[in-house]
Amino acid sequence: MTGETNGKPLIVDADAHVVECDRTWDYLDPSDRQYRPVQLASPEKNGASLQFWLVDGKVRGLRLPAFSEDELARLQGVVGRRFAEPGESTELGNVGLRLEHMDEIGVDVQVLHNTMFIEQVTQRAPVEVALHGSWNRWLADIWSQSDGRLRWSCVVPTLSISDALDQIRFAREHGACAVLMRPVEGSRLLADPYFYPIYDEASRLDMAIAVHIGNGSAWLNDLYTHPVRLGATFHRFRIPTVGGFADVLFSEVPEVFPKLRWGFIEASAQWLPWILHEVRNRFRTMGREWPDNPMKAFGMFVTCENSDDLAYIVQETGEDGLVIGTDYGHTDTSSDVDAIRIFRERTDLTEEVKQKILSDNARRLYSL
Repeated sequence: MTGETNGKPLIVDADAHVVECDRTWDYLDPSDRQYRPVQLASPEKNGASLQFWLVDGKVRGLRLPAFSEDELARLQGVVGRRFAEPGESTELGNVGLRLEHMDEIGVDVQVLHNTMFIEQVTQRAPVEVALHGSWNRWLADIWSQSDGRLRWSCVVPTLSISDALDQIRFAREHGACAVLMRPVEGSRLLADPYFYPIYDEASRLDMAIAVHIGNGSAWLNDLYTHPVRLGATFHRFRIPTVGGFADVLFSEVPEVFPKLRWGFIEASAQWLPWILHEVRNRFRTMGREWPDNPMKAFGMFVTCENSDDLAYIVQETGEDGLVIGTDYGHTDTSSDVDAIRIFRERTDLTEEVKQKILSDNARRLYSL
């Protein structure tokens, strides 16, 4: 797919989702079917039912609440944002329906990220290899039906690096444009040399590293589950993502893998000037050279939201590292199906900057 469609810039939703369902696990190898996750649900209360995955004998992974139509409409009215309708479009049982909805909201390409693996779902390598393999084959099938409009970030079993590399190669041949990493994987951070084979393979195959908000440390997730539930979510998922951005810049990783591109997804961008300021000051203290355009020099990209002060962020960090997404399929603080339309109507950014954020930067990040 080229950088234009019908003579207009290709509009890229850099953060969209697919919601896992029973069909996801139909792609398990026959020998791995004993690992098939089971869906559980609580009785409906106040128009919503909590849903869970039972994985390897434990309740693990993210499964979104199921809202009734009335409750979903009420929730959208309260937050003032529109969510994707649940069902065949979010679970991609009907790819054509998703493509029709993309046409309606003015999106040419969506990059799909997982929903379930925001946390580590197992500490056993065979289970992780099996589940990630099934998920990647499921997405490969979805991509094959989308005429190239649904690209995706593959999930990798970091408990087995050799299997991770095999799955990355398969994914690259079947529409994946990024390798998903959580900012914390077990007891390791992003800059750990343990992950260098993954970064090397992603760089060789011209794939980005997509650091979607998440936390692959069971210990940290338990620590951050304190009485303030919303605070726990902020600590568990968003703070590690911001810290991961700084970790990469402080480390040798950009020098070892100079062509590797990094996308930090769904943590907004309001923190970006602060982190770049902190890293720049420490670079100067250590006598390290700081580039004029650090986002471009280090291959760093961050998804922004319409609630961000984007004029200030662009002024402080430049215009080459921001992308935007709808968080399609979810119902949290980053979700807004109309994000692209609302962004286009902004008056605080030039048309040139808006095109970079809507198209040019995302195409560079994901090599579209």
